Amino acid sequence: MPKAVSLFSGCGGSDAGVIAAGFDVIMSNDILAYARDAYLANLPETDYRLGDVAKIDSFPAAELLVGCYPCQGFSQGGARIASRRINTLYLEFSRALGAISPKAFIAENVSGLRRSTYEHLLKDQLDRFSSAGKHGYNVVWKELAAEDYGVPQERRRVIIVGLRRDLGVSYEFPSPTHGEGLAAPHLTIGKALEGLPEWPEGEFCSDEFHWYYLSRNRRRDFCEISKTIVAHMRHMPLHPISPPLKRIHTDKWEFSENRPARRFSYREAARLQGFMPRYLKHGGDFVFPEADHPSPAIRYNQMRQRYKVIGNAVPPPLFEAVAQSLPDVWD
Repeated sequence: MPKAVSLFSGCGGSDAGVIAAGFDVIMSNDILAYARDAYLANLPETDYRLGDVAKIDSFPAAELLVGCYPCQGFSQGGARIASRRINTLYLEFSRALGAISPKAFIAENVSGLRRSTYEHLLKDQLDRFSSAGKHGYNVVWKELAAEDYGVPQERRRVIIVGLRRDLGVSYEFPSPTHGEGLAAPHLTIGKALEGLPEWPEGEFCSDEFHWYYLSRNRRRDFCEISKTIVAHMRHMPLHPISPPLKRIHTDKWEFSENRPARRFSYREAARLQGFMPRYLKHGGDFVFPEADHPSPAIRYNQMRQRYKVIGNAVPPPLFEAVAQSLPDVWD
């Protein structure tokens, strides 16, 4: 199996995808301790290096480098501050690319990277990746819709792929596999959540619905794909068991019926991110590590961490499709 190194790995969405595509992820990295714990509970065979990537002095040899550097500075749901240091963590990815000189790399970021405010950062990434290492890379990029590759939610991401120039090959992005007129329909919320309880007590955020939450329609039906799964638990979309929302006026929505409503649970969010059993070593649902004898405060913080690592994850089916489309240059 060709080897892969992963940076900014989070709880393992990108890595689960490349493993399903036939790669052996030999090293992963992230700065968030709970992300590391969740990763190893589901993909235990990887050497996970917890800490600031800037402090990693050497990397193992690998044929593929994967990087999903943080996106809060570009995200529609984030602060969108162009000067934030988090916007330039791709420089560490570029450093690793030059040090490892893999045959190929895959990088991922939010679609907001395309905005005029950040287009200079996208161009700088493409320039740096193209000239990295001894040989340089043929680099292409495209915005992909995750729902077109079997992920049951709206999620658009910029994917950057590079192949080392001396290999003399180019990359073509995978064609959509799910949608109208294709081999499979879009995966719906109802299909993705089959077998899960309707009211999983203790697994969903029960904080009140703030006015900001009700400033837009957060609900989809079982027969539809979900709205984007986010990292902030209070902003998580509504489960379809909730009453429909009706628009009162601009930026104000109300529930149409007086009955219970709830957000998606963190376990449901994992399913909607594409963490299906086939992507996990144990062949079951995503495992969330739990603190020993947690107090109510610890339990609440633990819930926040669970939502955060899932919301920040890369959908495994999307990364599997991208990695499977790499040309066979591994011999």
